Amino acid sequence: MIGNSLRWELNAFVGFIERQKNLYRRYWLWEAVWLLYNLVSVLSIGYLAAGLSTLGLEPGQANLHQTQLYLVGALLWTYLSLVFFEIAFAITWERWEGTIEYTFMAPIKRLTHLLGMSAASLIYGIARTAAIGFALIFFFNLDLSHANWLTALAIFAAATLPLLGLGIFTSVLPLLSPEKGEQMAFAVQGVLLLISGVYYPISVLPAPLHVVGILSPLTYTLSGVREALLHGLSLAGALPDIAILLLMGVILVPASVWCFNRAEVRAKRLGLLKRSG
Repeated sequence: MIGNSLRWELNAFVGFIERQKNLYRRYWLWEAVWLLYNLVSVLSIGYLAAGLSTLGLEPGQANLHQTQLYLVGALLWTYLSLVFFEIAFAITWERWEGTIEYTFMAPIKRLTHLLGMSAASLIYGIARTAAIGFALIFFFNLDLSHANWLTALAIFAAATLPLLGLGIFTSVLPLLSPEKGEQMAFAVQGVLLLISGVYYPISVLPAPLHVVGILSPLTYTLSGVREALLHGLSLAGALPDIAILLLMGVILVPASVWCFNRAEVRAKRLGLLKRSG
C-alpha cells in the first residue's frame, strides 16, 4: 500500500516537471525574449564594471578582477532570481492556464505539487544560466582557472533548500490576493537584491539592513560561490556557509509548505482560487 502511494506521488512529481517543460516549449519565443533580456542585463553590469576607469577613477580600481566580481554576481543573481520567480509564480501559471481548480482538487499531496514545480524551475534555471555563462566567456576574458567547482556546486546544492522555501513563501501571495499578490513577488525580489550583496558587500548597508542581509540565504550563496569561482575557496572553508544554508533550508521549507497549506484552505473557503482580479 505504501509502495503504491509512493509510486503515485512520484508519477505526479514527474508529471509536474513534464507539464512545466511543455509550457516552456509552448511559449519558447517568450522564453527566448527573457533569455535575451537576462543576457543584456548581465552584459550591462559587466561593461559598467569594465568602464569605471573612464569615469575618472584610479586605473587600479577598475581592473579585470573587479569586472569578474560584478559579472559573477550578476550571473548568480540571474540564476537565483529566475528560480525564485518560477517557484513564486506556481499559482500564477495555474491561473494563466486555467488549471488551478483541477490541480488543487487532484488526489496528490501539495508537497508533491510544489516540489515538482520547484524541480522544473531548478532544471530550467541551470540551463538558462549556463547559456548566459557561455556568452559571457565569449564577450569577456573571464579567468576561472583558479575556480573550485566542487565547492561551488556544494554551495549551490545547499542553497537549493532555502531558495525553494523563499519561493514557496512568495507563491502564497497570489493565493492571499489574486489582485496584487503577483506584483508583490517583484517587491520581494527587490528586497532580496538590496540586502543580499549582489553588487556590493552587505557591510556597506545601514545597520538595520545589514542585519536583514545576514538573515538572507542569498548572501551566503553569492559570497561563497564568488569565493569558490574567483579565489578557489576550499570545500572545508565553505563548510560554515553550507551549514548555515542547510539550517535555513530545514527551517524555511517546512514553514513555507505549512503557510501554503493554510493559504490554500483560506483561498478555497473564500472562493479565491479561480479569481484573477
